[in-house]
Amino acid sequence: MTDDSAAARAAAEEESAFSHPPVDPDATAAYGDHPDQLIDFYAPRGAGGPAPVVAVLHGGAWRAPHDRRHISPFAAFLAGRGFAVAVVEYRRGAEPEAGGDPVAGRWPDTLDDVAAALDALPELVRQHLPAADPRRMVLTGHSAGGQLALWAAARHVLPADAPWRTDGPAPLRGVVALAPIADFAVADKLDLCGGATRQFLGGDDHFAERRPYADPALLLPTGIATTLVQGRTDIDVPQVVAESYAEAAAKAGEVVGLTLLEDAGHFPLIDPAADACAVVAEEIAQLAW
Repeated sequence: MTDDSAAARAAAEEESAFSHPPVDPDATAAYGDHPDQLIDFYAPRGAGGPAPVVAVLHGGAWRAPHDRRHISPFAAFLAGRGFAVAVVEYRRGAEPEAGGDPVAGRWPDTLDDVAAALDALPELVRQHLPAADPRRMVLTGHSAGGQLALWAAARHVLPADAPWRTDGPAPLRGVVALAPIADFAVADKLDLCGGATRQFLGGDDHFAERRPYADPALLLPTGIATTLVQGRTDIDVPQVVAESYAEAAAKAGEVVGLTLLEDAGHFPLIDPAADACAVVAEEIAQLAW
């Protein structure tokens, strides 16, 4: 496939994923005082007995223009499969100045929010999703959200001085990371999303010192069941990023699942109209049920 053909295909996949109208949640709750510190809840449809919970972290290169609404059709799709779904919003990079580009991420606010949301989530699930079982929780995230999902599951192996470190592993059934920005060294070398990884860590002056606190490839092993789902034709976060994370996990003594999808790029993983989305739901179900 030529570069032009690959770009055209990727653009068509993105257009399809973003063509679905946002789906309003059944409930929304705050986990902090900032306007972005919110969680949307989608009740399970047709599930018998308490349903497992899927916590979703959206992508968008940690940048402000991309909020949780774009992943709401995916959340509704999972709810239609019988999952209780919680979509976490978090603070992202600052809005651009006139004529400028949005910044990727806010350090340390983005990580502060993900940690606080996951800590608050079990009790909020009990309050807003009575048909759910918060003891059976799977964490998933797409692209930059995949990085955040892997990071949230690795807080117990963060450096000792990290403010987000926990005493033990998160109470998760597992993690399903979708085309995740899972290895910052590889992502930076590829200049993914216009240098978003380096921006997320605060730029050139902070990249090396902050990587151990945020790079999933350096936070291993976690001891939590983890699967990566990756489209082979993804040009936004190429397959080599997921493969590098899986290799790092193996070197750390941990087996990480890697499901590679033929004829799928970056956005079909969260597009309810795409076959890849059904595969994602199956991977989540394997861990959750």
